[in-house]
Amino acid sequence: MAEKKLIKDIQPTSETLKFIKTYVLNKYVITICMFLVWMVFFDKTSFLVINELNGEIGKYEEQLEYYKTEYEKNDTFYKKLMNNKSEKEKYARENYFMKKPNEEIFILVVDSTNVAKK
Repeated sequence: MAEKKLIKDIQPTSETLKFIKTYVLNKYVITICMFLVWMVFFDKTSFLVINELNGEIGKYEEQLEYYKTEYEKNDTFYKKLMNNKSEKEKYARENYFMKKPNEEIFILVVDSTNVAKK
């Protein structure tokens, strides 16, 4: 008896059927729903595409901040290098193995296989 009562409660009444026919199956409601589905999923400027583009913008803004800090660091190094002759000489000797006349340079290379075993 209790099971039959639950089944009757689930079945739609005439009021709910009338509500469905007048409001849910209305051509304007269906058109608006279809338009919203189209705009969210299928359009070129859909919500999903805009969300993806916003993610890319965030990634590029992070890269911009990184490059700004790198630029500032390199700019200060360049200014220091161009204004100080001893810094310029030190940089040339360390990175380009330049030398003074009548001077010898010895380059020491560490064997990486022996370092890894220790």
